[in-house]
Amino acid sequence: METLQVVWFLLVGVLVIGYAILDGFDLGVGFWHLFAKKKSERSAFIESIEPFWDGNEVWLLTAGGALFAAFPPVYATVFSGLYLAMMLVLLGLIFRAVAIEFRNKVDSPGWTRAWDFAFAFGSILPSTLSGVAIGNILRGLELSAVGDYTGGFFALLNPFALVCGLVGLSMFALHGALYISMKLDGEVALKARKWAEKTWYVFLLLFMVAVGYGIKSCIHGIKAIPLVLVILALVSNAVVFALNKKAKAKPAFITSCLTIAFVMLAVASALFPYMVPCTNNPEWGLTVFNSSSSQLTLTSMLVIALIGMPVVLGYSWFIHHVFRHKVKVEEER
Repeated sequence: METLQVVWFLLVGVLVIGYAILDGFDLGVGFWHLFAKKKSERSAFIESIEPFWDGNEVWLLTAGGALFAAFPPVYATVFSGLYLAMMLVLLGLIFRAVAIEFRNKVDSPGWTRAWDFAFAFGSILPSTLSGVAIGNILRGLELSAVGDYTGGFFALLNPFALVCGLVGLSMFALHGALYISMKLDGEVALKARKWAEKTWYVFLLLFMVAVGYGIKSCIHGIKAIPLVLVILALVSNAVVFALNKKAKAKPAFITSCLTIAFVMLAVASALFPYMVPCTNNPEWGLTVFNSSSSQLTLTSMLVIALIGMPVVLGYSWFIHHVFRHKVKVEEER
């Protein structure tokens, strides 16, 4: 039973990491959409993610479904305690999806600008709030004996969580800039490399602040494995900077994927065995072992996952392989 519980903790983590990497570049592209001055550039940005964005969001839905099935009390606590933040994330994702579909339906500058803003808003909001949510989970929540969140809304807007929100935004912005430099050519790619270089410094600074703040304020204490993963994330991020400087766009983007994976693994290993720590009484915290479904449920789901995950991974590889070519930016007349 304990082995199954740990396996499902890892599987949920894999789904969250997959979402962060895959939808992370979509969200990052949406951030830079605000800084593209030409309509042709903004159109190329959206065209570069059009074949992927909806499939990438499936990873988030699957992670939520897996959390609900494998750890129902955790799902209940997180989605009720962070209800407003979750609704705002969903609102942002809806705005982004509608903007992609609607912006070219009417040939009007005002219409296009409005949906361009909605696309950027729908990318920035989830990027930031996801980091805020992770920061609050790392810090711990105030819970009752039955796992209900008892803290107020403004308790969620603590300094550590807000810093984590900015870390998430800068991490995805860097990831998105590297993706743009890989998928587009010419002046836009050069501009994206400069964006990536500037954002790299911002992400590094915020990440180090979050690590220092986290060691001081999180209730879990200092563990060896998370610190090793933090070091690996920093090394990987340094490689990203070097590759971007040399205009090696694809290796830089792949290394950025590794950086995100190391950051998320550091979060997971810092939490384990907790999934929702409790600040007012550690014994009330929700762990991998006290909040899982039955052995039969976990076993049945594992069989389904072993069949389904290769299909999902295969589809993701196939779609990215088919649409691997660069997107051309049309000349404006």
